[in-house]
Amino acid sequence: MQVPRAVACLPTYNERENLEPMLRALGDKDVRVLVVDDNSPDGTGEIADRLAQELPYVDVMHRDRKEGLGPAYLAAFRRALADGADLVLEMDCDFSHSPDDVPRLIAAAEDADLVLGSRYAPGGSIGNWGVVRRFVSAGGSLYARVLLGSSVRDLTGGFKCYRRAVLEAIDLDAITSKGYAFQIETTYRAARAGFRVVEVPIHFVDREEGGSKMSRAIVAEAIWKVPALRLAALRGRL
Repeated sequence: MQVPRAVACLPTYNERENLEPMLRALGDKDVRVLVVDDNSPDGTGEIADRLAQELPYVDVMHRDRKEGLGPAYLAAFRRALADGADLVLEMDCDFSHSPDDVPRLIAAAEDADLVLGSRYAPGGSIGNWGVVRRFVSAGGSLYARVLLGSSVRDLTGGFKCYRRAVLEAIDLDAITSKGYAFQIETTYRAARAGFRVVEVPIHFVDREEGGSKMSRAIVAEAIWKVPALRLAALRGRL
């Protein structure tokens, strides 16, 4: 049986401490890695270029400026599809998503169209967040589930494995979310299109190096974007 060609998309902005350890940790996971750097001022892009010369499974895409998580992933998806990927993964560069879980997501994609590495599925957990961050995350997932009428427990999660057909079907040009609402929107669009979404429990830990990209603007976008998605679905526009 032919082994699916899997590409892990790794968006970066000021991740110089994490990038090299992450790329080396992914070296035995049977994936190509596409680093998408948004012109990081800390030199992350230059580190990525150096490692791409050394590690044959690493490719690098440079973008002119920081536009948010959503546009970075959309650019990566298009590149991965153009390069012939059968499976396209999303994951963070800060080790909040364990490289050791990548093969589990790929294996689960044999019987699913979109696999989510889930903090809130039975068996999933969060390691070292404080009370406030846990409340914001769990509350955001519950808010999205209720308003969208979704059974997916971790709609805000960003550790995913898509089959090629999903990304080809959900109209990437129509996706406008820039922050973590992007995760909600892509999963919801996939489910609305009739694709099978499954959740694989993961243990999530907060970053140890570098700074969080969470902001009030990102939270605000998620708050208004969820009802907007629901309204679009009710009007038959999604």
